[in-house]
Amino acid sequence: MRKSGAVWLLTAVLLVSGCGNGGAQDDHAGEHAAEHEADHHLQEHGSQHKLSNGDLQELTSSGEVLPSFLDGKSNDIRAVYSIAAQITDVLPYIPCYCGCGESAGHESNLNCFIKEVREDGSILWDDHGTRCGVCLDIAVESAKLKSEGKSLSEIREAVDAKYENGYAKPTPTPMPMPAS
Repeated sequence: MRKSGAVWLLTAVLLVSGCGNGGAQDDHAGEHAAEHEADHHLQEHGSQHKLSNGDLQELTSSGEVLPSFLDGKSNDIRAVYSIAAQITDVLPYIPCYCGCGESAGHESNLNCFIKEVREDGSILWDDHGTRCGVCLDIAVESAKLKSEGKSLSEIREAVDAKYENGYAKPTPTPMPMPAS
């Protein structure tokens, strides 16, 4: 019983601390070249590829087809990935506060789940969000606020206000354009 308590405590600490490594310095040029090579491999083979930061990426034909790296994951995690695919108009304007901007080169909360939505509708998924409670919470909160009719600016303001203190540096996410 004591051992399971220690495991639970360790899990809770990891979730609270986020999933990034704020002190890590990456070789971004080499990382981007590796990502481009991985992307080319995915286009040709339609398989999974592991990035140098440990994230796994997988290409599927659409947002309705979830990646196989979600097999065996909880229904909650699978649901958040499905939600992320439904709010690709929102998440590019919502920063993530787990440290993934520095550790994984992410530009927004969308990148925790989806690297790219292609012109043909196919999606290059990223498994980063499967290991990070902060990423999951931000995506769910963004979807909830959108369903309540909040504007992109209101969603962004709510997320920034909630996560600006006590979390890692946010991703370098552009502000949404003001509604006309």
